[in-house]
Amino acid sequence: MVALLVATTSDPASINPANALLGMPGWKPGPHFQDDMKSYVNEGVRVLVHGKSIVAEDELDKRWEEVTGEVIDEVIFFSKHTAASNKPALTVHPIGVPHLRQGDVPPQGGRPGWAALPNPRMGPWLRLLKNLAQAHNLVPEFEITLEATHHGPLTNKPTMFLEIGSTEDYWKRQDAAQVMAQLVWEGLGLGGVSDVGNWSRENDNKKILLGIGGGHYAPRHVDVVLKDNVWVGHLLSGYSLPMEDPNQSKGEKNVEIGGTWRQSIKAAYEATYSAFPGGEILAHLDHKSFKGWQKNAITGFLAEQNIKIGKPNNFY
Repeated sequence: MVALLVATTSDPASINPANALLGMPGWKPGPHFQDDMKSYVNEGVRVLVHGKSIVAEDELDKRWEEVTGEVIDEVIFFSKHTAASNKPALTVHPIGVPHLRQGDVPPQGGRPGWAALPNPRMGPWLRLLKNLAQAHNLVPEFEITLEATHHGPLTNKPTMFLEIGSTEDYWKRQDAAQVMAQLVWEGLGLGGVSDVGNWSRENDNKKILLGIGGGHYAPRHVDVVLKDNVWVGHLLSGYSLPMEDPNQSKGEKNVEIGGTWRQSIKAAYEATYSAFPGGEILAHLDHKSFKGWQKNAITGFLAEQNIKIGKPNNFY
């Protein structure tokens, strides 16, 4: 098992956790990958540091495999988080822009219609992150949360972002960087402990939550994922489910509801299914976030696709 962890020197919320991790025992210089990047190795973990935007370097997993001959199993990125609220937060999330149409230019990387394989560790790591943040007295100052699926870069292997938000003062916080480093250290089983969130080993509960609807921080989905033994895949917020209001169609009946919401659900489901072999994907809807016609359209489409809908207590 080889995990590729990516950080950039252009972002304090990325390089500070990477440096805190590299300050822990056992690291050695890694193979030469590219002149403008440095790599480090420790057991089955590879850290790759570059100087561009964190979403600018596509397919680093595939490129690493081509250069080194090693097979990458998962990709993890350290990054800053920005929010209009400026609230401090430590976040975990999958990536992709499954709602964009062909020809759209993704504002922060990725490819229109694409959803990365979600890293199965996200649910267990969110719970571990909450425990670590509490132990370091970062709670309640920092909110510990998932975010909905968004942005790039392109990857081929199961991927997640670990982010510190939401302003420059918080991006530079060493205590937050230390918690994120500790999350990776414990989560990947460095230092001789068992790794956390290993789907192939820990999947007694085979149900995986596919979040549909709600805001960017997915509070109704997070409430479920914070319970023990819950797995989570993609999380599609309302903005990733563009739906054209049928009332604009001048009273015609049985109007096809336009927008890319079907494409978005399908891409998110297929990526989640691929990331959790042998798992049962259940859609978890934030019902209150939808109007009646939206909910009817979505539940009808899920039935057509043979995607089951789960209530919160179906996941524990």
